[in-house]
Formats: sequence, C-alpha cells, structure tokens
Amino acid sequence: MKLWITVKSLGKRKPALAKQAVELPETTRTLRLLIENMVEQQVQSFRERKDAAAMLVYLMPEEIDAQGAKGKVGFGTVHGEGIPNLGEAKEAAILAYEDGLYKVFLNDEELAELDEEISIKDGAYVTFIRFTMLAGRLW
Repeated sequence: MKLWITVKSLGKRKPALAKQAVELPETTRTLRLLIENMVEQQVQSFRERKDAAAMLVYLMPEEIDAQGAKGKVGFGTVHGEGIPNLGEAKEAAILAYEDGLYKVFLNDEELAELDEEISIKDGAYVTFIRFTMLAGRLW
C-alpha cells in the first residue's frame, strides 16, 4: 500500500522531510508495525546511499532545484563507518516513541497505542512529529 509520509519538528516551519510516497506491506495493522516498517525502509535507504559511491561528485542545476524544493541541498555523502543494525534500530525507534520523543498521526488523528489495531488505507497521510529537548537547567 502507498502512504504519504511527512516528518516535522516542533519549532520549525518547514518539515524535516517533505511529503514523500512510501510503499508499506498490507500487513501493517498496528503502530508498532508501522514504525518498524518505516525503520526498515530508512535503514535500507541508508545502506543504498552508503554503497553508491559516485565517481564524480557534482550537482546539475536541476538536482539543485529538486533538492532545494525538499529543503536541503547536498551531495548525499554518508559519513561514518557504521552500518546500522536493523533490530537495534527498530528497538530504538519503539523506545523513543514510548519515551515520548515523537508522535505519529494518521490522517490528522493521533495514534497512541503501539499494539492497537489500526486501519491504514492506500493513499493515507502519516505524519511523524519530533519533539525537541530544551537545553538548560530544570531548577
């Protein structure tokens, strides 16, 4: 099934990730599975970017315009040696949700319970909202 995903951070006007289409399995019936499937896609995308070493690194004007429309222009370089462990990444994403570091909305309705049955239809809109931690003292 095809979904539209947006990632936003509170306090920022532009979304961190412009609305993008993703394909998820039809078996995605809970928030937990939705998060895990999104993590799988992101880890796979990271691995593909890391493996694709460009011989000549330059951007054409069309690429600059396309990337600018998404909010970030870059060469797509992946820094760091580590390849993410899929199991650990899924656990970290679930723990972050349980700790309240982000919220998930399906067609403007908040999804609260990880294992509650949800009905996701083709073409639905999913929004992830990241919360920003405030720096400083509590007292």
